[in-house]
Amino acid sequence: MADVNPSDVEEWDDDAGRDGATEDVSAAGAAGQPSLYYPHVGQFVADFLAPSYRRTFDGRSRTWCPAWWQHSEAISRLEALWRAWEYLRREPALGMSTWWRDHADPHMAVLMSAEGPFRHCDAEKGHSERLQPLPLEDFPVDFFSDQ
Repeated sequence: MADVNPSDVEEWDDDAGRDGATEDVSAAGAAGQPSLYYPHVGQFVADFLAPSYRRTFDGRSRTWCPAWWQHSEAISRLEALWRAWEYLRREPALGMSTWWRDHADPHMAVLMSAEGPFRHCDAEKGHSERLQPLPLEDFPVDFFSDQ
C-alpha cells in the first residue's frame, strides 16, 4: 500500500476506473457534488489510515483489532473519520492539520485506549467478542411521541 498525501489527491469519478467505486460515489459525481477519493470506509482504513497511523500495541495502554469492522463503535468512528477526511482534504491550507487534530487523534485515542471497544482484542491475536452492548430497558411506547 502506497502512502497517500492528501494534498496530492485529485478528485476522481467513475470514468477514472477506481476499483471498488460504489453507486454512492457515482451518484455524488453525477449530481455535481465532489467525488469521494475512497469508495468506502474499508478502503480508507486500508489504504490511508492504517499506513499513516502507526503505533506500537501492548494490549494494556493501547490496543487495536485487526477485524475492526466487527465493532459497531469502530465502524461509526472510522466512518466519521473517513467522511471528515473526504471533506477536509479539499482545504489546502489547514484541512489535514484540522483533520488530524480535531478528528483522527481524538477518535483513534478512544478506539485504541485500554478501555475502548478493542479492549479484549489483540493486534496480533485478533478479535474478541467479550465486550457487551450497554444494558437497556425498553422505553415506554409513547415516550418519544412528542418529538
